Order: sequence, then structure tokens, then C-alpha cells
Amino acid sequence: MTVKVLVVDDSGFFRRRVSEILGADSNIKVVGTATNGREAIEQAQQLRPDVITMDYEMPMMDGITAVKNIMQVCPTPVLMFSSLTHEGARVTLDALDAGAVDFLPKNFEDISRNPAKVQQLLCEKVHSIARSNRRYSSAYSAPAAPAAAPAPASPAPRTTAAPQPAPRSAPGASGAASTASAPAPKRKPYKLVAIGTSTGGPVALQRVLTQLPANFPAPIVLIQHMPAAFTGAFAERLDKLCRISVREAQDGDVLRPGVALLAPGGKQMMIDGRGTVKILPGDERLHYKPCVDVTFGSAAKVFSDKVLAVVLTGMGADGREGARMLKQSGSQVWAQDEASCVIYGMPMAVVKASLADAVYSLEDIGRHLTEACG
Repeated sequence: MTVKVLVVDDSGFFRRRVSEILGADSNIKVVGTATNGREAIEQAQQLRPDVITMDYEMPMMDGITAVKNIMQVCPTPVLMFSSLTHEGARVTLDALDAGAVDFLPKNFEDISRNPAKVQQLLCEKVHSIARSNRRYSSAYSAPAAPAAAPAPASPAPRTTAAPQPAPRSAPGASGAASTASAPAPKRKPYKLVAIGTSTGGPVALQRVLTQLPANFPAPIVLIQHMPAAFTGAFAERLDKLCRISVREAQDGDVLRPGVALLAPGGKQMMIDGRGTVKILPGDERLHYKPCVDVTFGSAAKVFSDKVLAVVLTGMGADGREGARMLKQSGSQVWAQDEASCVIYGMPMAVVKASLADAVYSLEDIGRHLTEACG
């Protein structure tokens, strides 16, 4: 099936290059281009593309405002292009809050130096996003900050999605258990909560963590597939929105109740026998940096049956083998259900391998974590 793409960017060079790269894939067709956010909204309504690629800095109407409007009038998966700067990371996170599905660095040097690699990455992203859960526009509207949490310095844009059908339970044919029949959380004194995610994860983590109380009794580690330039800004954002403390992990950090440590982008995060975090260089043999399997596996060795692991939305199967090690140690593993995922890849891999003790909707995971950890 051919994926129809709308390319939005105020740079004529970048529009042409992205169109050429996508056009080289026989299963992708660029059906239109736009130079600003207003044109993007009009083209999205007229052309009904399967995917929109979107720049964030444009005249007349910026990309974030365009995404918010598109989610209201014709919800469509959006892939943002972002600069690898702290400000670029902040804006990209705002775009994800507004309804965008995923992002790619806007790097002209890579396009010139490694065109084949850029083409492979961009086309893979477009194909995966085209298959994403179209209900994400309603399921992933950003949560408001809890009353007890300090207001963010720069409030993220909020999206009010167009009315959507009520999310259904994941169908049995896909191997996921019905959320309605999922077991009640098993309560025990967990020594660690470990959460892994990828595409759709920034908003999913925000939804989960903002539900946790300030006195949450267990330490938390977060593994989100994300570039190095983004994880610091993401941790800051979560810390402003949540009652618990959230920060980017550093080598030697001690695990503490009510503190969530986010794995730094481009590196690996492990846990040692003293309950401290080890940050290691990203192993080139591993596709993901950070890798959920690496952190889950180290947690299984250290804490045995006292880990509660959660696998949220994301492409691929990262987390499955780490979940297997945790299960062999007697720990609990939860998976997000298909209906609330942006991409039902990582949770599906865990469920199909019969490693999930429970399958929960995104809306319920934070509450169940609080119940399970007491």
C-alpha cells in the first residue's frame, strides 16, 4: 500500500530534498508540499495524506500551531523535523504534546554526507508512522499539570482533539489481553520501577508520571529512545509537571524513592549491586542508545523479584529480552494495551512472548503503579 505524504517546510531546498528522498521509495508518494502552517492545514484537509512531515519554524504559522489545528480538523500522523539544540528539543517536545507522533533531526550535513542512511531512516519512520494508531490524537492529548506541582516556566501547548470513538480493548487476535479483564496490581515492596518506551513515549511518560504522588515509595528509572541533546530538556519538562522528582541520570546516582532517573541519550544505563546507577558509553553493537533491554537486564540481576517493569508504546521489540530476564528472576512485567499505544510494537513483543503479567490502558498505569507499590 502506497503511503501518501505531505511535506511542510519554508525552505525550498529542504522541501525538494525530502520529496526526492521519499520519492525514491516506490511505496511512498509525495502528494503535496506547503511552505507554512496555514498552507499545511489547507493541504491536509484537501489531500488527506497518510503522514505529514513538518518543520517547526515557519512564517505566518509555526509548526506547533499547525499541528494543533490539524489534530482538530483532520487528525493525521505528523513527523517533526527538529534541530539538535536544547531549544530545538524543547520545541519538539511541545510539538509532541500538540499531537505529533515522532521527530527526526534536521541536519543538512547528514543529508549531504550520508544520503543513503538518511533515506533509510526517513522512509522507515514514515512507514511506521503511517501504521500508527490513528486514535493517538484523542488518546494522547497532553495532561494538565497536577495542582500540587509547580507550573512549567514555558507551558506546553495543549491540544483539544476532534471527537473520536471511545478506545476499544486490544483485540485478542493481536495477542493482547483485554484491559477490562486485566488483573488487579500485585502489591509488594518493590525496590525499583523500570519503564521503557520509544515512539509516543514522551507523552505517555508524562501521562503516567504526573499521576504519581510526591511520596511514591519506590525509585524509578526511565528508558526513552531519544537523542543525547533531548534527554536533558525532557527530564526538566517532566520535573516541572510531576510531583515526584525527575532528572537526567548521572553516573553514580543513588536510587531513591520518589525520584525518577531518565537514561541519557546516546548512552547506556545500568544498575549495580549497591543500588547506584552506572552510565556507560553507547555500545555501537547495540541499535538503541539507551537500550531498555540493558537496563532491565541489570535490574533483574540486582533486585531479583523486587522489580516492577512497564513497557510502553514504541516501535520494535526493545525491552522483550530484558523483560524475559526479569520474569525469570520473579519480577513483574506490565505492558501498555494496543488501544492506547501510538505504536503497538514494544508492548506487543512482550505480550506475544507471554511475558506480561498485566496489560493496562495508558490512563490506568499511573494509578496501578501507586496501588502496586503501596
